[in-house]
Order: sequence, then C-alpha cells, then structure tokens
Amino acid sequence: MPGGLNLGCRAGGAGPRLDRVEQTPGAAGPPLTPRTAVVWSVLRAELDRRPSAELTVLDVGGGTGGFAVPLAQAGHQVTVVDASPDALAALSRRAAEAGVADRVRAVQGDGDALAGLVEPDSVDLVLCHAVLEVVDEPASVVAALATALRPGGAVSVLVAGRSAAVLGRAMNGHLDVAATLATDPAGTAGPRDTLRRRFDAEGAAALLTAAGLTVEEIHGVRVLADLLPAAVADGQQGALVELERALAARPPWRDLAVQLHLFARRPA
Repeated sequence: MPGGLNLGCRAGGAGPRLDRVEQTPGAAGPPLTPRTAVVWSVLRAELDRRPSAELTVLDVGGGTGGFAVPLAQAGHQVTVVDASPDALAALSRRAAEAGVADRVRAVQGDGDALAGLVEPDSVDLVLCHAVLEVVDEPASVVAALATALRPGGAVSVLVAGRSAAVLGRAMNGHLDVAATLATDPAGTAGPRDTLRRRFDAEGAAALLTAAGLTVEEIHGVRVLADLLPAAVADGQQGALVELERALAARPPWRDLAVQLHLFARRPA
C-alpha cells in the first residue's frame, strides 16, 4: 500500500506517492480501489523505509498475483504460495505479461504446510491475506510466518471481520444468522459457513503477539465500500477511497470493516 494515508496510515517517505486513485507501486500495477487502497498505503510506507533495497517477499495465498506482480514490478523478489494450481498458472502468465517472470516464483501448497515450504529467517516481508479464516490451525500458520521473517522483517495480515458480518446479515433480515455470528466463539454461522472463523481487532492482534510479533498498525478495509449503493461506490470512487483511508484507523469505524488489516514486525 503505497503512499501516505492522511488520517489512518503512515505517511510514505521516498518513492512514488500512491495517494492518487490511479497510481500503484508498479507503473503497470492495478488501480487503487476501496478494497486495496488502505493495504497498499501501508505496504508503500514499508517499502519506502528501504527505498534502494531489493526485498524478499513471501505472499501466502497470493493467488493470481494481485499484490505479487506489482511488488515484483517495484523491483522485489516475490514467492507466492497457493494451494490452487490454476491460480498459480494465472500468476505465471500475469508475471510474464508484466515482464517480471524472473522475479516471481510460484509454489503450490497451503497455509497449514507453510513451515515446510519456507526457510527460517529468509524473508523481509510476508503477505498473508484472507488465509487465517480458512486454515486448520491459524496459530501454527502465524508462527510459521514469524519464523520465516528475518529479524526486523514485517508481515501484512488481512482477516475477515466479525462485526461487519453480523451487521450485514442483520441488514439483510437474517437476524438468526447475525445472532449466531455474534455469539459463536469463532465468529461463524454454523457448518455451512464458508469461513472457519472471523476476527475482531483484539483477537487478531493477540494471535500475532503470541507468535512473538509486534503489532504496529491495525486498519479497517472496506469500512463503507460494501454498504453503499453501486451507483455511489462506482460513481465517486476517488472520494470513497479517500474516505476509506480517513476512517481506516479510527474506531468505531475501523472495527466495522469487512476486513481487518494488521501490520506487524518481528523484533530485530
């Protein structure tokens, strides 16, 4: 996440600013959207801490490379671990089309097997987005992320938020499901739920802290984006991106976001 966040994320240092809706970390990267702007802003600030360094990046569950390819375009070496061979094939095509095939490595595997796929103390930056909701043992996965990091390295974790799920079900008239989500220890709606768990900010932070990581920032992602009529969201996307950024770090809005983004570091 590039650039400076006025009211939520750290201001970026050297390097291109990504606080304009059309700009991203790589010249050919995807445009910033209400679903990605907050995360890219935090990542940009981390990259700007070491503007001349070529970082080793691990993207767990990185799929088709929405983050991996722009990071490779910015000059970094990225390994994507994903369980889907189809997603990894699409990643390889996307990297080749972007001219960064030599900077992107695809590894088939899932989050629960991460400890056996990555060398300890080998990575500067880890992305783990939309993974901890579906793995068998999130604590083991986070421990593997922490072990993979070099001292001083950082991890970007994106998880599903419980409060937004409760609010969304209630607004759609499914009050029984909302009640279950609100009271279930894991934040699920039962055996037919597509996610194994959802998080609040405190619970997600505690998971990272237990693995020896220091949580530096917590932001909400999609605070308003999923609540607005499509005509508003699509017709005023620039204004929505800026409003998302403004609310991202500010309770109570942060805690109502569809996803929670935590940025943590392994102590040096």
